[in-house]
Amino acid sequence: MDYEIVNLEEKYVVGFLARTNNTSPDMGKIIGGLWQKLYSPDNFGKISDRKNEKALGIYTDYSSNENGDYTVMAAFEVNSKEVQTGFEAGKIPAGRYAKFIVKGNMITAVQEFWQKLWNMDLERSFICDFEEYQNADPENAEIHIYISLK
Repeated sequence: MDYEIVNLEEKYVVGFLARTNNTSPDMGKIIGGLWQKLYSPDNFGKISDRKNEKALGIYTDYSSNENGDYTVMAAFEVNSKEVQTGFEAGKIPAGRYAKFIVKGNMITAVQEFWQKLWNMDLERSFICDFEEYQNADPENAEIHIYISLK
């Protein structure tokens, strides 16, 4: 898989988060539930101060425990770190990332990417990885995926 190395500045985000791990039978339900909550009519229009309309899937706080738990967040980038009522705030740390561009079906293309990534020899830091959805076309999506590096 092709990628480029990029240096990113810190980004502030607002959305919803949960803890899960890759072996949990509920992982898909948990992550899917965050996206449903983010895009629900009760929440979608209420996130103010957005930098853009690109949705973010963020994976942080990788644990070294046996369970391999991590925090997952469905969010939008915002201009300030102010916590907005009814949402959770977070950040994407500044740093060095491998940037991949994935195109295709929004769900299957991303799943295939992650399966291939685990077999790559990248010097990952496991601090923060994230998906940045460039459009909302479920069948012809373009997703930029950033993997934090040491």
